[in-house]
Amino acid sequence: MCEKYSSLERFCLKNKIIIVTGGTGILGKLYCERLAQAGATVIISDLDDKKCDELAELITTKTNVKAYGRKVDLSQEQSVIEWAAGLINEFGAIDVLINNAATKSKNFFAPLESFPLDDWNKIISVNVTGIFLASREIGRNMSKTRKGNIINISSIYGIVGPDQRIYEGSWYEEMGGEINTPLIYSATKGAVVAMTKYMATYWGNQGIRTNTLTPGGVSSGQNEIFDSKYSNKVPLGRMANADEMVGALIFLASDASSYVNGQNIVVDGGWTAW
Repeated sequence: MCEKYSSLERFCLKNKIIIVTGGTGILGKLYCERLAQAGATVIISDLDDKKCDELAELITTKTNVKAYGRKVDLSQEQSVIEWAAGLINEFGAIDVLINNAATKSKNFFAPLESFPLDDWNKIISVNVTGIFLASREIGRNMSKTRKGNIINISSIYGIVGPDQRIYEGSWYEEMGGEINTPLIYSATKGAVVAMTKYMATYWGNQGIRTNTLTPGGVSSGQNEIFDSKYSNKVPLGRMANADEMVGALIFLASDASSYVNGQNIVVDGGWTAW
């Protein structure tokens, strides 16, 4: 439908090959489906090949656009090398790489004073090193074809510090109970923004754009206490719905953002405007 209107045509993702790492996660699943609805051929990449394949089949059925599941362990260099080589061999030039994957660890919510180094290193291996490896392998091919688009997913806690007061009385059943924002999360998400700026200037003259999408807090099962405290700090007065991240993502993935490079698109309801 978007081809019928010149003002919308540049937002259309038809015929674009888009990789989404962390594609079976809470937001990743939604991103994959919405990108397919916009016409993209989506490659869903995550640790569990069965989940990747099942989601690809579901998206293909719902959208009538073929999606693919391709397993990768971003913490392992050889896995990333083989994954990238296989994708390039199968699909040819990759149009868009969305570095969405992030991980947690057993002691993710431990206090800073007792946070284990093993947990720190495990999270770094995916949230930072995984982006480096995926971007290195896919970006190398993009540089050969002189075109490409990398989107790194950060967080508002990569650009501002968390207000620890909003976590008093918080509870998130899927995360195992009480939650907070640990230093490792802020550190890795801040690194994402810095890596984006570097890649944007490093690869820009080779036709590769790199940008960051930074979501604010997304409602996904947090208890009422957390929701209320968080919402009170947002000028719009509420947490985000997951779908509210999609418009910015499609913009960055599409030709509508063809002159946008090295930028951080913050979708936070105004949280960082205070």
